[in-house]
Amino acid sequence: MATQKAQLQHLANVALFAEFSQRELKLIARAGDEITMTAGSVIIEQGQTGREAFVILDGRAVVRRGGRRVAALGSGGVVGEMSLLDHGPRTATVVCETNCELLVIDQRHFRELLEQSPKVSLKLLTTLAGRVRELDRNYYG
Repeated sequence: MATQKAQLQHLANVALFAEFSQRELKLIARAGDEITMTAGSVIIEQGQTGREAFVILDGRAVVRRGGRRVAALGSGGVVGEMSLLDHGPRTATVVCETNCELLVIDQRHFRELLEQSPKVSLKLLTTLAGRVRELDRNYYG
């Protein structure tokens, strides 16, 4: 199990939470539970409805979309973050390449955090808007 300090370092490396203060990261860490999954375990499956995000604290995972490998993630990587905000289908399948320690953040606890902390909500919206702008630039030029 990762120490709180290690969890906070991993969360600070997640692009979605990069602008958050240590205090805000602690709130996010408290909204999650640490789990261990073995190599070969499916973390999320493309097309299924999601209600949580997973931050990789230790280990490596492979991301596949439509059966094609599109990324490999290590410590500090996050998957399923869109599910913190909606109940939409997962956009990829993610499988543990090695044994993984994960911080699971469920939607209900995350939404409670957003309701209690307008600053966290605003920072999250700002980060998401930046992502949308980047996707727009990449697609439309």
